[in-house]
Amino acid sequence: MFGDGVKDNTSVLMTLFRVGGIAALTIVLLIPIQIVIFVVWPPPNTVIGWFTLFQDSPVVGLIDMDLLLIVDYVLVVMVFLALWAALRRINESLMIIALFLQMISAATYFASTVAFEMLSLSSQYMAASTDAQRSIILAAGQAMLAIWEGTAFDISYILAAIATLMVSAVMLLRSQLFGRITGYAGIVSSLLMFVPASAGMIGLFFSLVSLGPYAIWLALVSMISREWRWPTLTRTSVNTKSQNMFPCHDLTRWLSLN
Repeated sequence: MFGDGVKDNTSVLMTLFRVGGIAALTIVLLIPIQIVIFVVWPPPNTVIGWFTLFQDSPVVGLIDMDLLLIVDYVLVVMVFLALWAALRRINESLMIIALFLQMISAATYFASTVAFEMLSLSSQYMAASTDAQRSIILAAGQAMLAIWEGTAFDISYILAAIATLMVSAVMLLRSQLFGRITGYAGIVSSLLMFVPASAGMIGLFFSLVSLGPYAIWLALVSMISREWRWPTLTRTSVNTKSQNMFPCHDLTRWLSLN
């Protein structure tokens, strides 16, 4: 019975690791797509500009209004679930707090998204027949932009930075599962994220710069699924070079203790 319990626990954890690793790698692949669209089709500065963009190309408008970032937030929660499972024995309190903060960050961000509302308003604006109707819709669009760039977004951004900083700090406490490079990349990224992207040109600069170390952090974290995919890892030790990243020699024993 004990052996079956360990086996079930191992299966659950390995599933979390694989899902988290795939989620992390997916975010890494989405980052350049978001940057290219941002550069080729920069977000408008006015409500009318947004309405025009949505009517010319609804897909570009939705992505410019962070449609892919909604996907990112969902995937990040999956990554943090896997990280909680992997690191909870190192510092359970910090990992629970980090997971909680990341989930609150995602929920707060979802409350600030207005992409589909703006798409609907753009259609109403184009269909409006009087100046009074257009003025009302423009005011509604301005309110949507204020929500999108407002307090909820800033809080979400800062909470995500704190959560990433805490997880990266736990990684550095004992690099049995992740290399120190992973921890340092997460710390650098999270510190840069303390300046919200909505803080003018400075915020835009910091947000773009933070994507580099953040992508490295996620890419290294994604190895949690690749490194633990094959059963042979439970019987063979890793070489010296990879030990710095994943020096756990007996995965089955480690999982049974978690």
